[in-house]
Amino acid sequence: MTLEEKMDQVPDDPVNHPSHYTDGIEVIDYIESKHFPYHIGNAVKYLSRAGKKDKTKTVEDLKKAVWYINRYIDLLEKEGAQ
Repeated sequence: MTLEEKMDQVPDDPVNHPSHYTDGIEVIDYIESKHFPYHIGNAVKYLSRAGKKDKTKTVEDLKKAVWYINRYIDLLEKEGAQ
């Protein structure tokens, strides 16, 4: 059974498996598998779900992703990373 077939069998559970977080793979599983730092993980989360929970908030979700990325860039620059 493919991952997509398995995910199709997961019922929409608003706490454990909300439909706006599940699209072939749950975003948290992807973030954890890549060992992303907090800021990048949150950016990935907002990018992945932009417009899925509430289509009227697509731009807001994208702006949140940009905010986390910019904050991480600022942090890296303060630490001397290039």
